Amino acid sequence: MRIRKFFSQVEEIQEEQGHRVGRPVRRVVTAAVLENEFAGRWQEDLSALYGLGRDLGQQLTASALQLLGGERAMVEAYGKGAIVGTSGEVEHAAALLHPLFGKAVRARLMQALSVMPSTVKRAAAGCVLDVPVHNILDPWSFDHFDAVSFSIADAPLPREIVVALVLSEGGRPLARIQPQT
Repeated sequence: MRIRKFFSQVEEIQEEQGHRVGRPVRRVVTAAVLENEFAGRWQEDLSALYGLGRDLGQQLTASALQLLGGERAMVEAYGKGAIVGTSGEVEHAAALLHPLFGKAVRARLMQALSVMPSTVKRAAAGCVLDVPVHNILDPWSFDHFDAVSFSIADAPLPREIVVALVLSEGGRPLARIQPQT
């Protein structure tokens, strides 16, 4: 599949509701906008997308780590998501994200153990995708339950897919929810 372009977004949260956060929380989105060769037609076997998902996982992780200064140890949370253009099928995005994408990301981060949360949807160009994130080691770390939103003004076109990775250097700023037993 042809990649039309790459997208990245970096945010650094310094303050929430007038309160300074102790340590700024940096969150990065890296995404690829690619041609969907299966758009508009039925394809029973989508396994051709698995290896591409692995390759995208490696490439997007490398880009996100570079934007975070290359510090693997600083990554505390992650998530993945995809938007299929209106001529595609949600299962096309699932084939890119699920079998091998997350495994490739965890391999690059080395210490990551937890399954990556994800979301997929079909939508037109410019839609917002809310990518769920949680802790890379403990999927039950309440402080890390969050989502990062982004949009790309001209993507996905009807025959494209946007595949995205989110890495975060922290949980929710000023998190203070306690688990109940």
